[in-house]
Amino acid sequence: MLRSIVLLCFLLPAACHAATVLVFGDSLSAGYGLKTEEAWPSLLQKRIAAEGFKQTVINASISGETTAGGRTRLPTALAQHKPAVVIIELGANDGLRGLPLALMRENLEAMVRMATQAGTKVLIIGMQLPPNYGPDYTEKFTASFVEIAKKNKLAFVPFLLEGFAERRDWFQADGLHPVAAAQPTIVNTIWKQLKPLLSH
Repeated sequence: MLRSIVLLCFLLPAACHAATVLVFGDSLSAGYGLKTEEAWPSLLQKRIAAEGFKQTVINASISGETTAGGRTRLPTALAQHKPAVVIIELGANDGLRGLPLALMRENLEAMVRMATQAGTKVLIIGMQLPPNYGPDYTEKFTASFVEIAKKNKLAFVPFLLEGFAERRDWFQADGLHPVAAAQPTIVNTIWKQLKPLLSH
């Protein structure tokens, strides 16, 4: 069986690429504080199947990850999983730590290039910061994702927590990580942009 799969990938590489959606993010995608089956990547797998698609979701997210860490890890993840689509959900920890936005953008751009060169479609997910970081930093932070998506003509979700960011009851005690009840909303937000990238 393995020999047949390897031969198929050699003769029809697109068939192997079609099998995987790689979720590449931080704790918001890793399911911090949740059971694995409650986190949005697991719910996304169910949505994909329910909609008649065949892709397998692989969640390579790590809590605490920054864009610098993601940039270091992505080449190995692309080589290992050969995804058709990679969902990049990184940058929140850069912002929360007040890291230079120019460096965040550089790291995200590098990841986009890596994925594109590997023949992988990219869905980039934007984030927003609390107002206590100051209007200049928060506005430039939000704009960074918009600019990268526009420049590279990427599928784009402006804000992962769209529709419930102000709902305190949908967040864990830390005020940062959504509870299980919020995860289906995240899937709905992502699905609108992801579905056109999938193929039956």
